Amino acid sequence: MVLRAPPAAVRRTAGAEGFRTLVTALVQIPGPRLEGTEIVFTWRDPRRRYETVRLAQDLWRPRLGPEFEPDGGVWRLRVERPAVDRMEYQVELTDDDGDARLVCDPVNPLRVSGPFGDRSVLHFPEYRPPAWLDDDPPSGRVRELELESRVLRTTVTALVWTSAGAADEDALPLLVVHDGPEYADYSALLQFLDQAGHGRRVPPFRAALLPPPGDRNETYSASAAYARALVRNLLPELRRHLPTLGRPVGAGASLGALAFLHAHRLHPHVFGGLFLQSGSFFRRRFDAHEAGFGRFGRIARFVGRVLAPSSWDDPVPVRMTCGAVEENLRNNRAAEQALRTQGYDVELHELRDAHNWVAWRDGLDPHLADVLTLAWS
Repeated sequence: MVLRAPPAAVRRTAGAEGFRTLVTALVQIPGPRLEGTEIVFTWRDPRRRYETVRLAQDLWRPRLGPEFEPDGGVWRLRVERPAVDRMEYQVELTDDDGDARLVCDPVNPLRVSGPFGDRSVLHFPEYRPPAWLDDDPPSGRVRELELESRVLRTTVTALVWTSAGAADEDALPLLVVHDGPEYADYSALLQFLDQAGHGRRVPPFRAALLPPPGDRNETYSASAAYARALVRNLLPELRRHLPTLGRPVGAGASLGALAFLHAHRLHPHVFGGLFLQSGSFFRRRFDAHEAGFGRFGRIARFVGRVLAPSSWDDPVPVRMTCGAVEENLRNNRAAEQALRTQGYDVELHELRDAHNWVAWRDGLDPHLADVLTLAWS
């Protein structure tokens, strides 16, 4: 932790003795800590600049709250530890004018990056990051590839990773990843692929990391147009540029997972396996809190069609992960049960985490490697 000095104006008005007292008080303020079954947070506010201080988190509702309690020049909060091994959070500060902002916790040096900026993270004693993060295998090659979609009237710039040692002309199996560049940035996906290929857990292969074309909430929310573009445009474009063996495997998280299951069900016999993390398999019965999402109805209708049949003519290997405290968990359990009844080789693995990129990173091993092995053996 870096202790920053108060502004010069505070130093001038406090005087030498007051300044020493203020600095001493700041040094004594601890970072978040676990006391028995409770987490204790503190926020320093010696001049009482804030009207409210609230915890912002993705583990329970409401997402903003509870509020810290003022205690002199410090705000304090005690909350019961949730059933996770790590916790991402921010702090919401509201000033006297009602202006609110989200910030990281300055007394906690641990940060995690994401598409919407950094968040503070608290690791509990049980948490262990994946061992493969410490490995340094030979790196595969990465290049950009422009893919035309006539259906969507757009061009998608994919990142293509190839196993170390494989030549451009080699025919290799293909993994296709929704939100692929973000998986690489925030879930260390390319490092995992290097490790999986180097350990010969799976044969040499390629991975096409696809960004969402246009509005992600539209294209990934059980869109028939996107499923058609993926199957009729993007996959043939990939095969035209990349010599490919067999049927590709699709991987995605949240809406990206939903979109792959949707494409597979609309276009059987295209994908050889699926890796689905925290799938947004919304249902009207259990997800009233998501009803404001613009494509909620379309998603709920599709999920209902997935859950209804007693069999399916193209069951493929599926591996799923989901956080133990996610609102999506019940729906992921229902999807797993339905797919198993329909003849899929499917497993759902529940992780002690929430709906975030690090949880998805921590679920890659061994489950992504497992579905690649099953699909390509």
